[in-house]
Amino acid sequence: MKYFFLFLMFNVMSLHVFSQDKEIRLFPGGAPGEKNSLPEEVADITGNKVAGETVQRVSNVSDPVIAIYHPVQELANGTAMIICPGGGYNILAYDLEGTEICEWLNDMGITAVLLKYRVPRREGTEKHTAPLQDAQRAVSYVRAHAEELHIHPERIGIMGFSAGAHLSVMVCNNPEEHTYPALDECDRFSSRPNFCLLVYPAYLSGETFGTLASEIKVSFNKTPPTMLVQSQDDKSHINSSLFYYYALKEAGVPATMHLYSQGGHGYGMRDTKATVNEWPERAEYWLRSMGVIE
Repeated sequence: MKYFFLFLMFNVMSLHVFSQDKEIRLFPGGAPGEKNSLPEEVADITGNKVAGETVQRVSNVSDPVIAIYHPVQELANGTAMIICPGGGYNILAYDLEGTEICEWLNDMGITAVLLKYRVPRREGTEKHTAPLQDAQRAVSYVRAHAEELHIHPERIGIMGFSAGAHLSVMVCNNPEEHTYPALDECDRFSSRPNFCLLVYPAYLSGETFGTLASEIKVSFNKTPPTMLVQSQDDKSHINSSLFYYYALKEAGVPATMHLYSQGGHGYGMRDTKATVNEWPERAEYWLRSMGVIE
């Protein structure tokens, strides 16, 4: 009995063991038009804890990279998800909305691709201009290397939190061509994700009630199936989810939204004792319903 218990504990623990590839530079010769030369900064912020834990903030990113987290071989199912942390396009909440999400995805057999996109906002350009280049390149890179990553090229999703959700929406609604000059063979591959998961998205609503931000163009033929997670008391951003969901519905794009009365903003997957904390379970059901995971 003792050995059975140890065996069981080992197997439960093994589900949370995941390997990370060395970070991959998205633009080996330097990101397009990048002029920022400040060193990257990483800090754990203790004054703004979530569920009693600090949040790791990454700033001054000028050389965008992806880190690929592989599930254990026994669980791997050929699906990949690119993760875009939030942070107002000024910083990246890198553990709360990044590495912690990768572990959850790996537990479902999904290959997690954590995107470290350029922040803060670049003066003289739209807040999402440089990050959109980085995210498009990330999708194309993963699709171009699908065989060696052991994933299916048509099972690549994208998910984001807050500003990262806005970035995910921009990638999903700009699939026609890359917003930067082609670099190599990777850029021959589509940058359109096959599905999209948005958690407390920001910046999606327009200036007029019921409208979307002018840069977002939803289309039945382009926008992939989408799931949104939102709480009603996220007063600054609730309209982003409501109006985007309505636009998806009107365009005939398959859409799912889970709306909770309480939860606020910026909780990631941590247990804040709110009902919204169940969203990962709802997301798993959604992924299963699409056949993305078995």
